[in-house]
Amino acid sequence: MLRLISDNTNINFIKLKKVAFSFSSIFLLLSLLSVLFIGLNFGIDFKGGILIEVRTSDNIGISEIRDNVSNLNIGEVSIQEFGVETDYLIRVERQKGGDNAQQEAVNLIKSSLSSAFMDKIDYRRLEFVGPTVSRDLVSDGVMAIVCAIIAMLAYIWFRFELPFALGAIIALVHDIVLTMGVFAVLGLEFNLATIAAILLIIGYSMNDTVVVYDRIRENLRKFKRMPLTELLNKSINQTLSRTINTTVTTILALGALYFIGGQIIEDFAFAMLWGIVVGTYSSIFIASTILTFLNIRRSPVKDSN
Repeated sequence: MLRLISDNTNINFIKLKKVAFSFSSIFLLLSLLSVLFIGLNFGIDFKGGILIEVRTSDNIGISEIRDNVSNLNIGEVSIQEFGVETDYLIRVERQKGGDNAQQEAVNLIKSSLSSAFMDKIDYRRLEFVGPTVSRDLVSDGVMAIVCAIIAMLAYIWFRFELPFALGAIIALVHDIVLTMGVFAVLGLEFNLATIAAILLIIGYSMNDTVVVYDRIRENLRKFKRMPLTELLNKSINQTLSRTINTTVTTILALGALYFIGGQIIEDFAFAMLWGIVVGTYSSIFIASTILTFLNIRRSPVKDSN
């Protein structure tokens, strides 16, 4: 069996907790500031508007399409390459008025492009998202994340005890905030697929955390006289090989999805890749080491005399 990490590792993770907490605190602060001041690049799912995907012939560039569409007086228009060099996404802000206004904007764009480029434009996708739907999607997405966190809190509390639940939730919030921060900094599109990725990250991170917590609980019963810091180190090291092997194999699968899966799922795959790395880090350095600050109940040691 291939093992990337020896079963006999003896890394002093507890000694590194101050460095890890400082590192995480800095990046949490930067992530929050990025979300507040840079903001998330909400996709059409959350902002509402019109999305048109077109494929062009080889001799039409993005600048030509932008020059043609930007003078139509239909509000904010953004154009970006999508997948291969001849594919483009045209995003248009929602027009004032009802469905007829949106359709008129689409007809205007199609008419302008067709007159300029004749039969060199192929329309591959058209999407409309209204303001009511987008508001509902935002609230439903936030509610899904909150419900997932509450469910995990209840599960860990029931399976272990409150200090373990608090440690797990702190780690989950850590992962979510850092994921949102990197999306804000890189300007990646934040849409329903990203919400799905965050929910998957919550599940993956919690799975890693539960594996370590199980070993900690087992060792608490087995080594009743062992100092807590030594016991936590022992537990993390005992599960480290399993954690790293699982993380690496997952990254290999997601890496293939990111590099050859196409641009339509590129941001989703990136969110998952980032979340897996951050989730593994938090299950080791946050969820486990933070137990040193919490009141873990230990079974009393019976006097052999």
